[in-house]
Amino acid sequence: MILSRPFPFPPACATAWGDDRYGLWCEIPLNGVVQRLRWIAPGVFWMGSSDGERASCGAQGDDGFRNWIKNEAPRHRVVLTQGFWLADTASTQVLWQAVVGDSPSVFKGGSDLPVEQVSWDDVTEKFLPALNRQLAEAEVFLPTEAQWEYACRAGTKTAYHVGETITTDQVNFDGNHPPPGGKVGVYRRQTVPVKALPANPWGLYQMHGNVWEWCADARRSYAEESVTDPNGGQDGPGRALRGGSWDFGAICSRSAFRNYLGRDERFASFGFRFALRSVEPSRQGAGGPGPD
Repeated sequence: MILSRPFPFPPACATAWGDDRYGLWCEIPLNGVVQRLRWIAPGVFWMGSSDGERASCGAQGDDGFRNWIKNEAPRHRVVLTQGFWLADTASTQVLWQAVVGDSPSVFKGGSDLPVEQVSWDDVTEKFLPALNRQLAEAEVFLPTEAQWEYACRAGTKTAYHVGETITTDQVNFDGNHPPPGGKVGVYRRQTVPVKALPANPWGLYQMHGNVWEWCADARRSYAEESVTDPNGGQDGPGRALRGGSWDFGAICSRSAFRNYLGRDERFASFGFRFALRSVEPSRQGAGGPGPD
């Protein structure tokens, strides 16, 4: 459920904005690369997986996996009181190079491939500070686990935003390991361009699969009580990753699935998408709404 709020003006750094079938969007030029962001309104949702979803997925794994997905329980009500702008794609290699100046990724050959082989420390110590210096009128940050799952679900309660099952036509995962009741699909063995597969109902591409996405916080313990703006904090060496990736099976791409690794870990399946919030009153730019 989305809470009613006044129309959010785009951040001052936006050069184009508008409203389409997915909702409100804005575009920000970043050293020659244009990134589109989507407005994620404040709202209420159910975070975590149901007993039935965990039982179904657990049947595909061993005892260790069944114990791991207990971290998705219990499903509980979450209230997010602040809206934010979220990049409609995982950050690309060209965006990383434009902002940071290097090229860490394993997979090459396309300007629209997501950046990977980046750790949480890389993102928070290199990319975000550089971007915050460039966008002085905005705060750039990683979404929390709660913000990420809310945006991934896009108003849905099912295992994936498209329903209880997915295919490799919809999500880039290891097709040798389909979801419960699904069919074996392709295993691409690498990332695909960030807009190669369909967006969710809020216009966000590949929240499921392709690359794991770092979140801002450590993994918190769930409880049955309703919580407001939950945050796992910054203690400990680990941080949350969400969304699954090209080299994991479908059940790891579910909206509720929680990964958690050291903040200095780098793999060819680790990426991120950034969020943005204005830190001073927004203004309408001279360009007005962009075409769409």
